[in-house]
Amino acid sequence: MRIGMVAKIAGVGVETIRFYERKGLIDQPLKPRYGGFRSYPEETIARLGFIRQAQEIGFSLREIGDLLSLRVDPSANCAQVRARAQEKFDTVNRKIKSLKMMRAALEELIARCPGEGAVDECSILDALAAGVATPKRNRVT
Repeated sequence: MRIGMVAKIAGVGVETIRFYERKGLIDQPLKPRYGGFRSYPEETIARLGFIRQAQEIGFSLREIGDLLSLRVDPSANCAQVRARAQEKFDTVNRKIKSLKMMRAALEELIARCPGEGAVDECSILDALAAGVATPKRNRVT
């Protein structure tokens, strides 16, 4: 299959495929000896699906490369894959906690702001300038 067809079926752009090739996530087929187009195997479509799915749940391209390497490593086991997923889960939870703290700080700033008056008396700008808009760690819900 030509790259355009692979891209269409997989729902990605041709440049995305080329990018993944440069990153080592997809093998670039050899150029035909006597000219013509490179031909991609059907497995490329499944690999693109794997990459997209892993990205959707938060894995970086480097992490996806690690997962793909484990997938073809005969000495690898499911525990190694699970450990990677657990690491990603823990990272996501830390980010959620941080976002909740940011939300609480913004909520407090907005609630205290009268929403009118001169900008030089803006409570939000004053709190940011005074450094008191930092999220409170003990109030996260």
